[in-house]
Formats: sequence, C-alpha cells, structure tokens
Amino acid sequence: MREWIFTMLTADPPAAARYRALRQEVRAGHAERARETLRKMSAEIRLKIVEMIAGARMGHLGGDLSVTDILVTLYGGVLDLDPERPEAPGRDRLILSKGHSAAALYATLARCGYFPGAELGTFLAPLSPLGGHPDRRKVPGVESNTGPLGHGLPVGVGCALAARLRGAPWRTFVVLGDGELQEGSNWEAAMAAGHHRLTSLTAVVDRNRLQQGARTEETNALEPLAAKWEAFGWEVRRADGHDHAALLGAFAPAAAGRPVVVLADTVKGKGLSFAEDRAEWHHKVPDAGQVALARAELKEATR
Repeated sequence: MREWIFTMLTADPPAAARYRALRQEVRAGHAERARETLRKMSAEIRLKIVEMIAGARMGHLGGDLSVTDILVTLYGGVLDLDPERPEAPGRDRLILSKGHSAAALYATLARCGYFPGAELGTFLAPLSPLGGHPDRRKVPGVESNTGPLGHGLPVGVGCALAARLRGAPWRTFVVLGDGELQEGSNWEAAMAAGHHRLTSLTAVVDRNRLQQGARTEETNALEPLAAKWEAFGWEVRRADGHDHAALLGAFAPAAAGRPVVVLADTVKGKGLSFAEDRAEWHHKVPDAGQVALARAELKEATR
C-alpha cells in the first residue's frame, strides 16, 4: 500500500516551468491577451474538476466551478509564488477559506506544477492526500487546513500581521464563500483587519448567492454587503468574478490605506448549462450523460 498518510506530494518541474512562463505572459501581455490565456486555463481546470468529482462520486461541483476563475486569476497573474519552493519565506499567501471547494484548488495547484497532474485521479480515494478539504501537511501550496467555515479570514489576518511585524512584502489573499459570511468569526477578523489597517490583506468573496440548499438572501440576508465591509474599515471593490481582466484589476494592491475586499459576482456551477445557478449542485454528482455534456461544453470553451 502506498504510504500516502505521511508523504507530502512533490513538485512537477516541467509543469512548474510552464506555469512560470504563463504567469510571465499574463503579467507582461495586453489585457485581452491575458484574459484569453486565463480563460482557456479556467476551462481546462473546470474539465479536470468535473472528471475528479465524477470519478470520486462526491464533491462540491457548484462552488468549485464558481471559484475557478478567481483562483486561476490569482495564480496565473497575481501571486508571487514558486511551486518548486512552496514554503519560500517571502511567498504570497493564498488561503481557501471555503475549503469544501478543494477540487478547484487541487486542479489549479497541479496545473501550476505543485504536484503531478496524475495525482488528481486519486481525489477522495482512501488515504489520498487530496481529501475533501485541503491539508497543508500533505499538499504543497496549501497554506492552512480549511473546511470549518469562518476560519480562513482569521488566519489571513494573522499572516498579514506577521508580514507587518517582519517588514516583509508578501500579500495575503483569503477566498471566502458568501454563505460563509454568516459565520461571526469572519466579522471579528474583519474588524481586527480594519483596525490595524492591514493593507497587505485582500479578502475575495465568491458571491454566487447560493449556499447549501437555498439562496443566501433567503437563508440569512447578507445585503447590503458592500456597506457592511466599508463599516468595518475595508476598501470595497466589485468585479465580475468570471472576467479575468476585471479580476486582475480588482486584485491590485490597496489604494486607500485599508485592507481590500473584492466582491466577485459569480455563478454557481459556471460553465455547465445544466448546473448554473442551481442550489442542488452544491454537492450533486453528475451522471454519465451530464459528464459527456460537460466535456463537450468545456472543450468548446478551451478553443
């Protein structure tokens, strides 16, 4: 039996080299060219996510697909990272607080060369390092174990405070689900970040307006969401969460001496005609016919 429990996955150098070239192209290129490069990368990763969840017969497809463009934009054009040195002291930090969307994070990390893409086929298998929630002891590139909602932003505040105490330039990004904002720990962390004016901290809200079983506004209304963040001392930016160029602009460093929150308007199940904006796809598994349709739709999107 493979010793998965005690073994950290290791980098895929050729994939890491391709990732560095892609990131350089995105950072140096024209906005439209960057958008097209990242769009194709997102379509490829969405296809991987569908295959991972279909193979495992479980997962959180809807939220994985809504957050994909956010993760692709961050890794493809914003974060200062080296997949072959995942614990480099000066690296930027990315915390996926909505840890149930682990498949999207794993597919993105593999695309960037943190570990071989073949490992994605073990998603949720017994003893696989690619479990239902990210584990920093097993998967390089994972900054914090997440899953219980409301934990990621407090950890991100700690990372940003550490950067300030060390005089370090790294930035910290925390990706949250919108339903997750119903957890009070987020607002305690938001208040602390605003008080300390943590300009190196950016929160990104995957605002797909759906959570398990219903719409967020039916469950526990979040609006007026922008006004709430502003009241806690944050610089609020709004962006189309599926427009890579808009996201690149929204992820620019703080401009007002405050932490930044990006309210990224997204669609749950994005990219699949049968799953978009439907609450049941929070953790529904596609059948064989739906997988075939997803492959056709997503392969068309990669062209």
